[in-house]
Amino acid sequence: MPASDLTNTVNKTFGLLDKGLADHVFTFAPREVGSVTSVSAGIVKVSGLPGAGFEELLKFPGGLLGIAYNIDEDEIGVILLGEETLLNAGDEVERTGRVMDVPVGNALIGRVINPLGEPLDDKGAIAHTQRMPIERPAAAIMDRAAVTVPLQTGLKVVDALIPIGRGQRELILGDRQTGKTAIAIDTILNQKDKNVICVYCAIGQRASAVAKVIANLKEKEALEYTIVVVAEGNNSPGLNYIAPYAATSIAEYFMEQGRDTLVVYDDLTHHARAYRELSLLLRRPPGREAFPGDIFYIHSRLLERATHLSPELKGGSLTALPIIETEAQDISAYIPTNLISITDGQIYLSPKLFELGILPAVDIGKSVSRVGDKAQLPAYRSIASLKLEYSQFEELEAFARFGTRLDDNTKKIIEHGKRIRYCLKQQELQHRTVPEQLVVLLALTGGLFDTIQLEKVQEAEAALLKNMAEFPADVIKRLLSDKPLSAEDRDAILKVAGNILTPFKDKPEPDKEKSEVAKDKPEAAKDKPEPAKEKPEAQKDKPEADIKKPEIAKDKPEPTKEMPQPTKTKK
Repeated sequence: MPASDLTNTVNKTFGLLDKGLADHVFTFAPREVGSVTSVSAGIVKVSGLPGAGFEELLKFPGGLLGIAYNIDEDEIGVILLGEETLLNAGDEVERTGRVMDVPVGNALIGRVINPLGEPLDDKGAIAHTQRMPIERPAAAIMDRAAVTVPLQTGLKVVDALIPIGRGQRELILGDRQTGKTAIAIDTILNQKDKNVICVYCAIGQRASAVAKVIANLKEKEALEYTIVVVAEGNNSPGLNYIAPYAATSIAEYFMEQGRDTLVVYDDLTHHARAYRELSLLLRRPPGREAFPGDIFYIHSRLLERATHLSPELKGGSLTALPIIETEAQDISAYIPTNLISITDGQIYLSPKLFELGILPAVDIGKSVSRVGDKAQLPAYRSIASLKLEYSQFEELEAFARFGTRLDDNTKKIIEHGKRIRYCLKQQELQHRTVPEQLVVLLALTGGLFDTIQLEKVQEAEAALLKNMAEFPADVIKRLLSDKPLSAEDRDAILKVAGNILTPFKDKPEPDKEKSEVAKDKPEAAKDKPEPAKEKPEAQKDKPEADIKKPEIAKDKPEPTKEMPQPTKTKK
């Protein structure tokens, strides 16, 4: 390059720099910096940030974040969103000027993240374009619409007796290891091809349990429409505390786009304990069971965000399935009663039913859905008597344990109830479509299973499901419609079901029938005294007194000579 060209290029460059410096206006931005005064388990005390606001996000060295929670005159109590082992007294603290938020959008579908929005899987960074605060006000009353569309779980006992609607809050509670998470996961798996975005939020769970859930979701191809938010048991209590709020904000993004969403909080017992731990460390006054006074509020403001939006707001919905763990079947404890009063119904799982192998172990008597029956498909109303029949059976079964004699009608109710219990049993990860459920339950209420032995009920049900193609296609189609099931359609279903179940019916042999009739005879005949034996002819004409006299005389000892004779006394 010629020297003249090089000189011109250099001069031009320096000219641009001089112009940029001349045009630049130096500004001063205030920056508040504080310092850590003390570090505890999950919280720190900070001084020197006079402008910090409630729930503002603070930044610590190493990228660690915290939420300003206690705003006192001289110091700030901060909930840490990470390990406190990285901090020391005297470390610098900086304000961020924003509240805690989380990334949202379609990029999160199929991903496993922590409550901060950081990926926990091996799929790289999340390419999000929008963030939303984790704490948001619930929708106003006038922005809400009635719950009218059912959320099918694929479980017969839930869809038929405790239905859930889109936009409802249904509590799942029970003791440890009774199948609470299994019901929630089955519900997520059943949303395949139903245009529902699912968010599974694990709060304080073991890593092995979360890994099993994720493996099931991958195996059933459910991660294609599911987002997993994980706060493990070994994470800080701050992460466990913000996890459900972050999951709700992620679901709200899709709800506001007009889509239906489902959020599972597994479980809020760990969430309440994490908040209790933080409150006690922050020196907040304890109340009942050492929980702070606002423990009800932290759950109510979370679950009030579940709703069905009006058509003017695109008509999206957010369905919440919070899970609560009870201790020794005590559903009247503090946290369970709080959640029962907040939600629109509960599904109670009984450990006794679980031990008997009746899965899902739903206690129908203690379970209720206060909203879902309005959204239930009309065809399910044709089996509305099922719950009453099962309740009668449970009462009579408890009464029959005392060994009392039962009349024929009572025996019939008990046998029918046993078959209801067997037909409501369902293995994990085995979902049933609406037509499959209704065919089985219609056959059950029609008494077609009453003549089948209990050992063959499961086999008979499998035969019904295997031969679904034999039912008229137009009748099956009408089961999914918005019209009630007609008597003609019901008879058509019962006729085909009766033909399928004929080989399983009991055919007692004549001899067996006779023996059973003999068995059923009242035992009073056995207690009747046998007829008295005929007296000998010699004694027939004699009165009984004469017959007994010799016997009495026999027993009397004969007087001997040695015995003193009675002396006569003179008058």
